[in-house]
Amino acid sequence: MIPFLDLADAFAAHASEYDAAWQRVTRRGWFIAGEELAAFEQEFATFVGVKHCIGVANGLDALHLVLRAWDIGPGDEVIVPSQTFIATWLAVSWCGATPVPVEIDENCLLDPERIEAAITVRTRAIVPVHLFGQPADMGAVLTVARNRGLRVLEDAAQAHGARYHGQPCGSLADAAGWSMYPGKNLGAFGDGGAITTDDDALATTLRKLRNYGSSVKYHHDLAGFNSRLDELQAALLRVRLAHLVDDNLQRADHARRYLTALDGCPNLLLPTIPKGTEPVWHLFVVRTPRRDELARFLADRGIATQIHYPVPPHRAKAYTTTHGHLELPLADAWANTCLSLPMSPQHTAAQIDEVAAAVRDFFVMPKV
Repeated sequence: MIPFLDLADAFAAHASEYDAAWQRVTRRGWFIAGEELAAFEQEFATFVGVKHCIGVANGLDALHLVLRAWDIGPGDEVIVPSQTFIATWLAVSWCGATPVPVEIDENCLLDPERIEAAITVRTRAIVPVHLFGQPADMGAVLTVARNRGLRVLEDAAQAHGARYHGQPCGSLADAAGWSMYPGKNLGAFGDGGAITTDDDALATTLRKLRNYGSSVKYHHDLAGFNSRLDELQAALLRVRLAHLVDDNLQRADHARRYLTALDGCPNLLLPTIPKGTEPVWHLFVVRTPRRDELARFLADRGIATQIHYPVPPHRAKAYTTTHGHLELPLADAWANTCLSLPMSPQHTAAQIDEVAAAVRDFFVMPKV
């Protein structure tokens, strides 16, 4: 059996370090807004190359709180990709604003050439997503945004360590929202999230918003939220952060093996790497009109796969009333043809080669 992802194996790799982090927190007896959070925020800010990191409860909160801090609300519009995990859209909806989908490119990333046509007098921000660990075309996105006076919020939930023309994702725009969901490249032992930014005023507002609108206990300047990254998760994330570069290198090696072995497979589209980008391969996603057949074939071989994501946001019941009428053929086509192959630092090179060989067998390709 080749699992899609084995989190127990992932966390066992550095068990003694996690045990030490657990002991630090429990022996200190301080579980919210303490030394571990402050240390993680500093370390992750340094890793991303920004002045501020604000730990929050999850990735959705990270996006939502930034939009709230920018006073985006009812009557406003925010441009989002037509195909992404639904949290990107929900963050906009939670503010009372309207997500405006723009179609995707060949890597399922927001297509900057289509943004201008979607901008109206109500547009306030653009949220490009570094989906699957692939950096969005931030240069082109930022050019449109700056010309039109719009803010840009990177959805970096799957891009821990990715770089765009040498600059880390999460440092490219006005702010970035991160998820530390367990399966992410930088994953916690539960939910977790963070925001990165160089904006001092924004960081101050966000620290209040995540903590009931307060910077001094029992004094509330804003109508805030309870969205705090706890001490235990911060301590455990510090361990994972220390190993993130090596883990990402392992993912990159797996991706090279897939790209080499699967090159030339008929009816199979592989991810591309645009010039100047350094993806971190949170997921390795291929596309084929025979997706369901391929998934069954691999399952019969003991190889687990997943679909990211089978229902594009405009087809979700949550958006039936507001967006169900939209025609977004590229998003629909992606949802109907995409398949994620096993990809993690815990997979061995032999396992990756076995998956690739099975895919080639399905398409009746010679062995490599």
